Amino acid sequence: METISYSTFAAIFNVGWAATQVSHMSMVNCITLNSTSRVVLASCRNAFTMVANLSLYAVALVVFNVTTAKTHNNIENQYRWIAYVSIFIGCCFVGVFHLGTREPRLKIGVQGSSHARISWSYWFKRALYYQVALVYMLTRLVVNVSQAYLAFYVINDLRMAQSAKALVPAIIYISSFIISVTLQEVSWTGPRLKGYFSAGGMVWVFCGVVILILPKSMSGFMYILSIFIGVANALMMVTGVSMQSVLIDTDLNGCAFVCGSLSFLDKISCGVALFILQSYQNIERDVSSSMEAANSKPYHISITRFGLGVVPAICSLVAVAVTYTMKLNHPLSKPLVQPLLE
Repeated sequence: METISYSTFAAIFNVGWAATQVSHMSMVNCITLNSTSRVVLASCRNAFTMVANLSLYAVALVVFNVTTAKTHNNIENQYRWIAYVSIFIGCCFVGVFHLGTREPRLKIGVQGSSHARISWSYWFKRALYYQVALVYMLTRLVVNVSQAYLAFYVINDLRMAQSAKALVPAIIYISSFIISVTLQEVSWTGPRLKGYFSAGGMVWVFCGVVILILPKSMSGFMYILSIFIGVANALMMVTGVSMQSVLIDTDLNGCAFVCGSLSFLDKISCGVALFILQSYQNIERDVSSSMEAANSKPYHISITRFGLGVVPAICSLVAVAVTYTMKLNHPLSKPLVQPLLE
């Protein structure tokens, strides 16, 4: 029953999240046709995602300091209050968005009519669609898989203090926020998109190698490494999402399908990747128990190290290779329509 209930509510959550994410990402392309402005909006969106993540830690810190947890029920109540407060804050911002944001409306039709429907098959005939889809999927794999195993790596492999479970992700989010804000000052072109994405990918390859070989005696180095991970995440996410805008270009009536299909692809791939890794995690526990029983201590790379280091590094390397096969159009120096929106 627990498995069924968790799966059901997770499915409901992801349906709602997908509807919100796809429509919000589609708005980025409808607000402006200027490619540089689209990247700025994407970087701003990523920056405030980091603010939201950090806000969750702030809520948790307040709840943990205000309430005491001496029993298992007290701990459950603490996490319930974290959930309630987070949902309340989220609902407030949803209200601000709907009441305080004027819906952008096109003054003119793009490519003949602003209401002309674009067939799904149109995107499947474009090689750039598959390239962008692969890059976005790999980028999301890097971010999601690394986040899933970060806390386990910090506690189980490096044997760091419990506070490191919060401090290491906080450093990553702050670094990502700073880089996301900085990227708004760049004048973007197709080669720059590819170049910045490649830089982020290579930084992740470096981080993956360090994670794989970092010993417990040098666990403090993880705080420095967190900065590089945050930088790499921001570079890859902002430019990876912006490649979607280059793909969409002026085909605004198809942007929801592009964002939706790519989001679906990334969720399926992340689910499969985590399922495979966790299946080996169970085997590893049995092997570790056998080794302890035999008093054997050979050099061993845990699934946690593999999931946090090797998988993101390989995905980053493949994504960088794919970007070099792309033919991204040179972005416009000014919007096609002045003004585009009412």
